[in-house]
Amino acid sequence: MGAFLDKPKMEKQNAHGEGNDLRYGLSSMQGWRVEMEDAHTAVIGLPRGLRPWSFFAVYDGHAGSQVARYSCEHLLEHITSNPDFQGSAEPQVQPDGAGDEAKEMENPSVDQVKLGIRTGFLQIDEHMRQISENRKGSGSTDRSGSTAVCVMLSPQHIFFINCGDSRGLLSRGGTVHFFTHDHKPSNPLEKERIQNAGGSVMIQRVNGSLAVSRALGDFDYKCVHGKGPTEQLVSPEPDVCAIERSEAEDEFIVLACDGIWDVMANEELCDFVRSRLEVTDDLERICNEVVDTCLYKGSRDNMSVVLVCLSGGPKVSAEAVKREQELDKYLESRVEEILKQNGEEGVPDMVHVMRTLASENIPNLPPGGELASKRSVVEAVYNKLNPFRNEDTDPDILFFRGFS
Repeated sequence: MGAFLDKPKMEKQNAHGEGNDLRYGLSSMQGWRVEMEDAHTAVIGLPRGLRPWSFFAVYDGHAGSQVARYSCEHLLEHITSNPDFQGSAEPQVQPDGAGDEAKEMENPSVDQVKLGIRTGFLQIDEHMRQISENRKGSGSTDRSGSTAVCVMLSPQHIFFINCGDSRGLLSRGGTVHFFTHDHKPSNPLEKERIQNAGGSVMIQRVNGSLAVSRALGDFDYKCVHGKGPTEQLVSPEPDVCAIERSEAEDEFIVLACDGIWDVMANEELCDFVRSRLEVTDDLERICNEVVDTCLYKGSRDNMSVVLVCLSGGPKVSAEAVKREQELDKYLESRVEEILKQNGEEGVPDMVHVMRTLASENIPNLPPGGELASKRSVVEAVYNKLNPFRNEDTDPDILFFRGFS
């Protein structure tokens, strides 16, 4: 869990799509960790006739990737197929009578959805426990766990779902309208449950070891006899919040693991995403910029982010694009000047260049991202003017952290 690479793996996994009056993009990067333990889900048009509905999720695994991967593939099915989610709704045949494809399940109520989500989490957790128990005989017991932060969108509501310390938020009307709350062992209610189950909270961790108090998997923390699944040291129960949609004001939703939130606050990330949406409509590019910015801000964890853009989101602005171009040109010229100023003493490394820029008052840097979000621009000019440096001898030339 705490092992790191000598250099971060910066290759990214990307995806994008659109439908149901929304667009999404996502990006994930292994970063400094020795293993990629994150996973994600993006589904537009849900099964069982809920075609106007959509579902997105980020799973942050720990002690292995098995639980995160399994949840990525099966959590949505556990939610939508359980009786609590479906309630007593009967399929309705549409007027065209086009057979099975025309059969639609009546939209479940808000209470049904919230209850069905909770049931789905408990069901998949128990199912994974049984799988793990069955494998004990072969000596391949799975001790991994995973957080899960999800959003389910119906035509009328946004359902935020959180289990662990990944986080989701909604930007509405230019501000952070809603964000999920992290499940940490030091939170009073979480700490009370842990202690009631015979555990303790030390160095802000469950029994001094696990940094989250709710998660899927982590079955070593779910074996207290006489306690139900939601009363264990680690609970699989999610918080679910239903928010009525506002077509005019809802801008975008961000789901991300703690590798993002460790170095960017809610408002910072929202401001950064909003500023990027004014210069490009390429959501994959924006997600890549978020991940890269967090790497340069000092994140040492796996990083995954899903961006869902709604109808009220910012649009590309010619004025913002012009400001961005002027900023890039300014940075390019400043890098050239810094290199020329140090010519007699030898070519300075990227650390020196970034430190020099960080000490200056540079106008129009992206809010929330600041200089770290422009690292690629600086590096491109530096590489062009200094093509013969040996990157492998000094990883900090490529990855200098601390420009928050």
